Amino acid sequence: MATNDPTTTTKENCHVNPKNRNILVTSALPYVNNVPHLGNLVGCVLSADVYARFVRQRNYNVLYICGTDEYGTATETKALAEGVTPKEICDKFFKLHKDIYDWFDIRFDYFGRTSTPAQTEICQQIFWDIYHNGYVTEESLEQLFCESCGRFLADRYITGTCPLCGFEDARGDQCDNCGRLLNPTDLLTARCSLCNNCPVLKKSDHLFLDLPALKDDLEKWIQVSSVKGDWSFNAIHSTYKWLNEGLKKRCITRDLKWGTPVPLEKYKDKVFYVWFDAPIGYLSITANYTSAWKEWWQNPEQVTLVQFMGKDNVPFHTVIFPATLIGTKRKWTMLHHISVTDYLNYEDGKFSKSRGVGVFGNDAKDTGIATEVWRYYLLVNRPENADTVFSWDDFAAKNNHELLANLGNFVHRTITFLCNHFEGRVPMEYDELMELDRQYVQQVDEELHNYLQTMEKVSLKNGLRIAMSISRLGNVYLQETSPWKLIQEQPKRAATVLLVAVNICRLLAVLLEPFMGSVFSQKIFSQLNIPHNDETNRIPDNFQLDLVQPGHVIGKPMLLFTKITTEQATQWREKFAGGQLANQPGDSSHRSTQTTKSSHEEDAFLDGWKIEMRVGRIVQVEEHVDSSHLYVCQVDLGGEGKKNVRQVVAGIRNYFSKDELLNRTVIVACNLQPVVLAGVESQGMILTAEKKGKVHLLSCEKWDEEKKKLEEAPALGTLVEIDGGDVSKASFPILDRKGFQDASKWLKIDGQGHVVFHKKHKLMAKNCVVHGNGAQENAKIR
Repeated sequence: MATNDPTTTTKENCHVNPKNRNILVTSALPYVNNVPHLGNLVGCVLSADVYARFVRQRNYNVLYICGTDEYGTATETKALAEGVTPKEICDKFFKLHKDIYDWFDIRFDYFGRTSTPAQTEICQQIFWDIYHNGYVTEESLEQLFCESCGRFLADRYITGTCPLCGFEDARGDQCDNCGRLLNPTDLLTARCSLCNNCPVLKKSDHLFLDLPALKDDLEKWIQVSSVKGDWSFNAIHSTYKWLNEGLKKRCITRDLKWGTPVPLEKYKDKVFYVWFDAPIGYLSITANYTSAWKEWWQNPEQVTLVQFMGKDNVPFHTVIFPATLIGTKRKWTMLHHISVTDYLNYEDGKFSKSRGVGVFGNDAKDTGIATEVWRYYLLVNRPENADTVFSWDDFAAKNNHELLANLGNFVHRTITFLCNHFEGRVPMEYDELMELDRQYVQQVDEELHNYLQTMEKVSLKNGLRIAMSISRLGNVYLQETSPWKLIQEQPKRAATVLLVAVNICRLLAVLLEPFMGSVFSQKIFSQLNIPHNDETNRIPDNFQLDLVQPGHVIGKPMLLFTKITTEQATQWREKFAGGQLANQPGDSSHRSTQTTKSSHEEDAFLDGWKIEMRVGRIVQVEEHVDSSHLYVCQVDLGGEGKKNVRQVVAGIRNYFSKDELLNRTVIVACNLQPVVLAGVESQGMILTAEKKGKVHLLSCEKWDEEKKKLEEAPALGTLVEIDGGDVSKASFPILDRKGFQDASKWLKIDGQGHVVFHKKHKLMAKNCVVHGNGAQENAKIR
């Protein structure tokens, strides 16, 4: 195997151990051109690092692989714009990524890259296998060609209107609004995102992976692996969504120069599509690390593969890549468990590098906040089952209350007491454990067992919660035994308490290292005067009072954490808010900042109310003749005759039957710019609440518990307003799709199932609350 990549540091002794558990861990390969933000970090490399550290500390044989995904259109286009080669762009960003991950204390076994000879060799061999096995077909595509740029346009450099949901800024490969994968020619009103001109169709021959031919074998594998590997709900949902919609042949070639060349003479000017090529990067990066790569990747009997990623990447790892490997008819180490995260949002919006909104990987270091604090907050806030939000107020609160007051306080009290009262030594003479001591030791032991079981299941957030509960037990134990009172009259009893406490400190150091990194655990090891290495850092099976032996001389106490003040949190919020908050000159006091924020929120309150929502009733439903996803609905908005009946094209055909929709009371967005969807004009939008693939119609009908029936809904055409809010300043401009997306971000489903504006203000249609018909909390309004 060729391994002449200049970043290679081959480890020849990295072998599978037949007498041990062998776990292969991968993180989704970050695209090289993007500076990772906090959401990217927690979704992929940080979460994988937690699990890899845990299994290492359990003494399993582990290999953690990641690297930059470097091929594709974005790199080629950026290189053209900057007048450099794609390789130079990749070299620059590879170092940036590596520096960020090093600062976050990510312990890869190897962090490589995909633009290597090994990638070409392995990718082409896999292609030849599926090609000779009959799973590659050739088809001529009508492809979009920009005459102005003189090139075929790759998927992501074509934008247009999504044919499924009507989103006007959908990319040629995927709609960011509804999440559906697309082909560029599916887009309505397509345009070149480089020059904004309309491209023309030209024919180009391409190669396709025949997914329908692999469907039966793929489904059998999914049925077994998803159960055996205990896949998460969001992974299973995304996978079966693909299967249920019907597998289609997927194009695996592109008209580019920067990529893995297609090894067929007819296609010598094309490269493999990044989503055929990129997952193979896991294999080639491993090959650039060790010549024993096949021991890991072609050894399903002895190796367990655990993969980490954000929810957008799931189908490529559970459908396309496994189907490709199955098509080779070779033996491969296939996905066992997949750990998937939802989105981490920033304050009230999304991370945006172009607008300077949010904390990106290269920003965290500049705050002066320790790496372990960042890691802790991201993981305690990990979006495992739903989207979560990074908030500076919450960040400060968790640092101050959970890290400083709980964990840091317990360790510091213990080490300081030993130094002040036992000459910096774990006491040799101590009383036998009392019943109270045994109870606490047993509770810690039980929590340790819970921790081990939870982490084995890759439930990282719960694992961290359990570890911190042990710290709380330690604090409660010290408070209940009060060694500072015992030391004068019962020194041996005080010694017993400190023996228990110092052993809990050692346990916490190893249990928290997966989450907070080795820089953190080394600080506790240093205070305990214990060397920090793989042997001393093992996570034990049971908690016993032998982790720190009597007579052991400890080190000096030091503070593990420092307080984050309200002023600091406010400063950082403003610094990373982009255009969200105006920087106020002059007085920078807390009072001044709070006034600015309140003013901003009041303006946003009024500015965000831009959707004219009215009560309507669906009076006719027809299937769209040119789209299997769309209905053409006639919606009555009240008034005389047919003048207030609007035609709405709705992308809800996969979720509701015609009978379920007919005569339903719905909420309609009425001030949208008319759009043509698959040849039919739509004059509004039927609003829904969506979360985890479940779609619910918004409504305002009230249930009468006594009569066990729906009460009469408000009159058709009733304007939806804010409960208790003064919206007299609100205006209803004509909104394009982007305008609607910006306005609808203020709407969510609350814990009672009601639609709320700005997280707390209920929407009302006369005296009826607008609700989501059973939608989950935090479901988005679309």
